Amino acid sequence: MTTPQPLLVFDGAARAYGDAVAVAGVSCSIEARSFVALVGASGSGKSTLLKMVNTLVEPTSGRVLFGGEDVTTLKPARLRRRVGYVFQGIGLFPHFSVAENIAIGPRLTGDKLPPARIAELLALVELDPGLAARMPDELSGGQRQRVGVARALAGEPELLIMDEPFGALDPVTRDALGRKVRELHERLGLTTVMVTHDMAEALLLADRVLVMNRGELVADETPRALLAGAGGEVAQRLVAVPRDQAERLAAMEALR
Repeated sequence: MTTPQPLLVFDGAARAYGDAVAVAGVSCSIEARSFVALVGASGSGKSTLLKMVNTLVEPTSGRVLFGGEDVTTLKPARLRRRVGYVFQGIGLFPHFSVAENIAIGPRLTGDKLPPARIAELLALVELDPGLAARMPDELSGGQRQRVGVARALAGEPELLIMDEPFGALDPVTRDALGRKVRELHERLGLTTVMVTHDMAEALLLADRVLVMNRGELVADETPRALLAGAGGEVAQRLVAVPRDQAERLAAMEALR
């Protein structure tokens, strides 16, 4: 029985800015249909590594392979249609309507999304299709980020990458949108890689958690393994935060 080829491979991927090393030769493979969370403290290199996937940042050494091809050799418009990207801080174009924002990716490759497809995408992220004509500043933060997810899905991507997608949202909206993204991951058969600084979010949403520290990949574990104590010191420091919060909440509840 042959082993399936990974959809995404980081092959010694490194990025330096002068003497400052942002990513120090990361190597790992991501299988199709997996949901991977990339976690670490600020400045650990996780967002830089993610941006190598769609060539917003190019490696100074090593490679990133998507479907077996070096991403730097692929045409950018075609690559970014195959790779949906949900930005940190939402990133909608303020002077474009919701419909125009959703359609921007396919438009770059010469395709036009019909109104029915835009309505379908809005419904997919649980937004009223009537919002298509609205401008981004007429929406709430949660609605704008849902539009961002719809935009990332507009080209029917093979891979969804998300860079701190819920960081600007309130806790209730953040939880609801995280659940929706996980549901869409399953329903659409996506491969998803999400950068987050929130270990609880990573443990709850992902099948696999990659931990970065000072530009290096220091742990690669399942959520269950991390909760059981695997992954090493850096990973366990991150796991300790939600665990300690849960224990404190349980203690408060016991006092009631």
